[in-house]
Amino acid sequence: MTGKLGGKVVVVTAAGQGIGRASALAYAEAGAQVWATDINEEALATLTGSANIETAKLDVLDSTSVTAFFERIGAVNVLFNCAGVVHGGSVLEMSDKDLDFAFDLNVRAMVRTIKAVLPGMLERGDGTIINMASIASSSKGVPNRCAYGTTKAAVIGLTKAIAADYVTRGIRCNAICPGTVESPSLEQRMRAQGNYEEARAAFIARQPMGRLGSPEEIAELAVYLAGATYTTGQAVGIDGGWSI
Repeated sequence: MTGKLGGKVVVVTAAGQGIGRASALAYAEAGAQVWATDINEEALATLTGSANIETAKLDVLDSTSVTAFFERIGAVNVLFNCAGVVHGGSVLEMSDKDLDFAFDLNVRAMVRTIKAVLPGMLERGDGTIINMASIASSSKGVPNRCAYGTTKAAVIGLTKAIAADYVTRGIRCNAICPGTVESPSLEQRMRAQGNYEEARAAFIARQPMGRLGSPEEIAELAVYLAGATYTTGQAVGIDGGWSI
């Protein structure tokens, strides 16, 4: 198979839309055999028939389902943990339920999938793990994103811990930290604020480049990190200059 990732098996979580979907397509274009997973089978159906892509329903909140899926597909060369959730609100507005769910989906889900693929990667002496973090984390404080920023900071800590533990054993683990990116999730959050145009203008105004990022731009970085053999433990910002 041709392409910079030819012969590699890549698993992408939350591949039904947004960055996950764009990344699944980009990995396939780079020659990888891609497993595009999501809990939303209807969203996954948009990838059906795409070259080099197989789809599978996967609930990353369910340890049993995660274990069964990875046992079924066999060896994985690249894991891209893209599933996550955004909660709004300050620490005083954040409920225990919100924080618990944010940790479960934004952090523990990654732990589940990493535990499922890491033994095989270690056995082969090679593997790449990419975790979706955010500029809104330890990289940058963002108003009204307490649960989100807290858990995405934990993702960076998780990433660096794995990188440090296995750096001598052929494992690379990096995090992607996007700024504000066009996505169905962002669209929902903007519409939920009541005045869509005003909300959109506010999101654009905080980006120094004067525009939102595209899922395809983040996917380009995801493909690069999948093949970056001398890069590990990094939280790579891709934010249109927001963190300058």
